[in-house]
Amino acid sequence: MDFSFTEEQLLLEDTVRRFVAKDYAFEKRRAIRASADGWSRDAWQALADLGLLALNVPEEHGGLGAGPVDTMLVMNALGPGLLLEPYLASAVVGTALLRECPPQAGLLEQMAAGERIVVLAHDEPEARGNPGYVATLCRIEGTDFLLDGRKCVVAHAAAADALIVSARLEDELVLFLVPRDAPGLTLDAYPTLDGTRAAEVHLAGVRLPASALLPAGADALERALDIGLAALCAEAVGIMQATLDATVDYLRTRQQFGQPIGRFQALQHRAADMLLHYEQAKSMSTLAAMRCTSQDAALRRRALSAAKVAIGRAARFIGQQAVQLHGGMGMSDEFIVSHWFKRLTAIEIEFGDSDTHLQYFIEASAFS
Repeated sequence: MDFSFTEEQLLLEDTVRRFVAKDYAFEKRRAIRASADGWSRDAWQALADLGLLALNVPEEHGGLGAGPVDTMLVMNALGPGLLLEPYLASAVVGTALLRECPPQAGLLEQMAAGERIVVLAHDEPEARGNPGYVATLCRIEGTDFLLDGRKCVVAHAAAADALIVSARLEDELVLFLVPRDAPGLTLDAYPTLDGTRAAEVHLAGVRLPASALLPAGADALERALDIGLAALCAEAVGIMQATLDATVDYLRTRQQFGQPIGRFQALQHRAADMLLHYEQAKSMSTLAAMRCTSQDAALRRRALSAAKVAIGRAARFIGQQAVQLHGGMGMSDEFIVSHWFKRLTAIEIEFGDSDTHLQYFIEASAFS
């Protein structure tokens, strides 16, 4: 099997890395994080100008029609920058879900141009990592639909122009495109561990026309979440690589007892273990990208859950080792390693934590 990338893919990755290094440096990110919105519309438009928001949009809707491998390379490159903008939430998951349905006129085109942001509001407090659990209720009143329920930790909800909300209509899972300013919809926004913004979404009798119902259900939702999971794994790998590189560089330059601390064998062994975890995570991320659109649901589930377990464990190990090897400065807010560690910690629990996916893997393997 050929694992080499095309010239166009390598150019895409290089373009994103140069954007992060030049236009999204650490100090600029800190300023964005401290702003009222917690994200930058200028940076979002810059992503659109680079064509990154159009990456997963079909060509017939003005996009590039790229695949999961291209997304993997982009997320690898974006990872070290710790983007505060809703790239994963809107340009990957939201786009993947909407492209399965005939969208409202021009919606995908507007998303590709950076003019609209659409994120998924699906997780609920009682779900505990189970993507099939939905307690939000939908009822029919005349020709309209009414939604009542609560969604938790909805990433970038306050930045979105619309939310894709999951609900139960009798025994069926249905999806609605809900404007963020719809009457009856309220947000309780807050910053998360890694500096991004999320919100609790409360739906109290939100009235929607029939046109708001998306022609997609549980299967489409599962496919979109799997694409998002593969992209999240790729982001983690990008952060782990940057964390490992920074740690090795620190070991080479930090002096103690008249020599670089990297000469001490015990620390060399810890750095070697970090490298081992990184290489395993990188391989599993590649597998996730190759399998996330498979039509075989069991094969897809096994690959993605195995990747999430391996990457979650690697993220925890590499993050903890990096902080310890950097000493006290590893936890300083002025030092980027602490922010990489926070993001890796958040990634370990996003889209289901390692224990949850280990159970999914066991269940998928039992019925294969």
